[in-house]
Amino acid sequence: MAFPYRKDLGLLALRLGVGSVLVAHGSQKLFGWFGGGGLDGTAQAMEQMGFRPGRQAALASGLGETGSGLLLGLGLATPAAGAAAAGGMAAAVSVHAPAGFFAESGGFEHPAFVGCTAAALGLAGPGRFSLDHLTGHVLDRPWIMAAAFTSAGTAAYLVISARMRAVREAEQSS
Repeated sequence: MAFPYRKDLGLLALRLGVGSVLVAHGSQKLFGWFGGGGLDGTAQAMEQMGFRPGRQAALASGLGETGSGLLLGLGLATPAAGAAAAGGMAAAVSVHAPAGFFAESGGFEHPAFVGCTAAALGLAGPGRFSLDHLTGHVLDRPWIMAAAFTSAGTAAYLVISARMRAVREAEQSS
């Protein structure tokens, strides 16, 4: 006989894994945990990557990763959490894309994988073992999913476009 909660357990495991990765990366940016630069170090790095102003970009990135990771792990507001994580990872992909695909050469493999997985969770839903399920899916509605992915996509486009302009301007001035 088939185990009736198999998919729900799989979604829980996936949410906890991806959520943990996002929380860890966000904590590096915000607090300097796990060998990260903290807000000041991340702000400097963001400026060098073309995200301006760097401190606001570091704070937004750190909060976005930490917050979306926590929400994904809990299975709360799953469409919004998945969309937010995917949007943030799109910006990270734009930074790493010139180095190619594989992470060993500085490529975009890792942020692409995390972003795609978060997006898939946002689209698939959190499963039975989640706060969304416990609350009757109040924050997991089709219109929320559409609004979240539209907003995250638009925000990612605007952030990446602004970064690309800053990078081009820096190249022209040097």
